[in-house]
Order: sequence, then structure tokens, then C-alpha cells
Amino acid sequence: MAARTNTTEEPSRAAGGCVLVVLGSVAVAAAFAVDEAVGVLGVAAVGWVALWRSARRLSVSSATPPPAPEPPSGDVYAVEGDSAREVRRTPGEGYLIFPTIEYVTDPDAPGEVTS
Repeated sequence: MAARTNTTEEPSRAAGGCVLVVLGSVAVAAAFAVDEAVGVLGVAAVGWVALWRSARRLSVSSATPPPAPEPPSGDVYAVEGDSAREVRRTPGEGYLIFPTIEYVTDPDAPGEVTS
């Protein structure tokens, strides 16, 4: 006998979208069947609500991020130099430039001797 495996199927987002489109189409058709003005007003109201939700979501996501924390002192940092150590041609029209990297220590770090 073959062993059965317990697999849980996740609901399809495309199937859910199709169901919502069909239900929305039925609602719009019913509104237009009642009266043409009711259908037009209903479609306009749904459009305004969708626009309002989109504008609210955009304003929250476009907020300025909080300032970055100050780096701890005494660590070694990488700084890009003024010259490139390698340039590669990428597929298409572009180039990939690898800058030289210089490692610098923080001179204000406690415990380090500066001359």
C-alpha cells in the first residue's frame, strides 16, 4: 500500500481574485439593473474609496526613515577610495565598477595611541 502524505494546500491568490471579480461584477450588474444612476454612482463611490485607500497607504510608506544610529567608536570602517580596482562589462549596455576600499580606524576611540 502506498503511504499517504498529509499536505496542506494553501489557498490560491489568483482564485481568490477571480472570486472577488465575479462578485464585484454581479454587484455592479445588480446596481445597473436597479437604475443606471445607481450603478454609475456606485462605481464612482468604489473608485473614490480605492483612490483614498491608495493615497493613505502611499503617505505612510513615503515617510522619512528614522535617523541612523551613531556608529560605535574604536571600530574599523571601510571607506571607498577615489579609484576603481576593477571594471566589468555586464550583459547589455552597462558596466560594474568596484571601487578601492581603504580600512580606517577611528582616531577618537578610547585606548588607541595616536602619534
